[in-house]
This record gives sequence, structure tokens and C-alpha cells, in this order.
Amino acid sequence: MPERPATAATLSLVVPTYNERDRLPELVRTIADAFAAGGLHGELVIVDDNSPDGTGPLADELAAHYPITVVHRPGKLGLGTAVIDGFSASRSRLVGVIDADLSHPPELVPRMVDVLLREQADVVIGSRYVPGGGTRNWELSRVLMSKFACLLARGLTPVRDATSGFFVMKRELAEGVTISAGGFKICLELLIRSAPAKVIEVPYVFTGRTAGESKMNLNEALGYLTQLRDLHAYRRTHALARPRHLVMR
Repeated sequence: MPERPATAATLSLVVPTYNERDRLPELVRTIADAFAAGGLHGELVIVDDNSPDGTGPLADELAAHYPITVVHRPGKLGLGTAVIDGFSASRSRLVGVIDADLSHPPELVPRMVDVLLREQADVVIGSRYVPGGGTRNWELSRVLMSKFACLLARGLTPVRDATSGFFVMKRELAEGVTISAGGFKICLELLIRSAPAKVIEVPYVFTGRTAGESKMNLNEALGYLTQLRDLHAYRRTHALARPRHLVMR
């Protein structure tokens, strides 16, 4: 990996995309505004899986006006690998992930970075399932399924929202991590395989998608069970200690 310049951003925020053209300009503007309001020197890394709706070319156009790096991939290769490819293309000492559909509040990102630096944490997770967090515009069946998935993960980590797709972490923890799950639960994968010593959850309210289609399906759910099995085996083999876990309001 090439040496990063001294002027590199503090945070590289990875945005995996597939058919997100309609939302992308609003997302980029909103994140840029959040960075400016929070005094955060950040960049976006948009990782597009050859979206047929033209998301990738639009990202290239936006990169002429905003601090954006665009990674073009040949097809749908999975959200987890998109995140890892985005980390590899980033230039910052901190990396993070946010959804492209505005279900995660960009205005919380500067606070997450501040908490990580101030508390000397390794990972800060935006959490739906700690006091102050919640969900909005999400079907009850999806809420129950999400909470059950998090409950299943409690044998691996004390984190309440281990399936969150909204987090920031130290770059050195993410470097060199080889993931086995290409699906949705990249946060859980990194929580185990990067072996952080200190993890903090901060609350946020998740807003269900109001445009586009959900990417969750039966194959993803079955893949999650396989992921849990593999991560339990990895944790036993490497004798990993559970991280120090805090919840901040």
C-alpha cells in the first residue's frame, strides 16, 4: 500500500453502492455538510459494483467537486468485500462505513470520530439497540429479524448492535484483515477478526429505506448463520479476549 500524504484526511468514509444513483447526490452533499459543520477533514470512498443505473459514472462526476475516491468493481461481489476494497483505497488514519440510502445520519459521523479519539477507542459503532437508539419506517418483521441476529451474535461480542453497517475504526485494525463473509455483516466480521481492545456504541435512529429495494434476502440470512459458525471457530482458534465495551449517550 502506498505511503499516505501528510495532508491525508482524518476519516475515509466508505459508501458501497449498487443502483443508488437517485440518492447519491443528496448523500454526498449531506455528508460534506456534516464534515464541514463538525470541523472534520474527511473524504468519501464510493465503491460501486457496476450499477446498471449509472451510479458509478455519476460518482465520477461528483468526484470533480467533492473529496471523493471512486472504486469501480466489475459486478456484485458482496458488501463485505466492497468495504474492504474501500478501506484499501482510502488515505486516512481512520476509516468508516455508511449506507448510501441515508438510513444512517451523516451528522452523527463527526461525533463518532470525536468519541473514538477522545476515548482512545478502537471502534465506534452507531447502534440502534442501546438507550437512545431505535428504528423508524421499518417493518416489524425486519426489526424483529435484526434484533434476533444481534442476539445470536452476543456469544461472540458484547456489542448490542453487532450487525450495524454504520461505524468508524482505526485504520491499522482493518489493514490485513481477511474476511470470509462477503455479505451484510461486515461489522461483526471486523469486530472478531481485527480483535479490537475497546469498542464504544453510540445511539442513533435508523430510518428504513424510502426509495429503492432492500438488499436483504433468504440467502443473506442463511449466510449469516454460516458466518456465525465460522467466527466462533476463529475466536476459539485464536483465543481472542472479549473487548472492553462501553455505551455512550
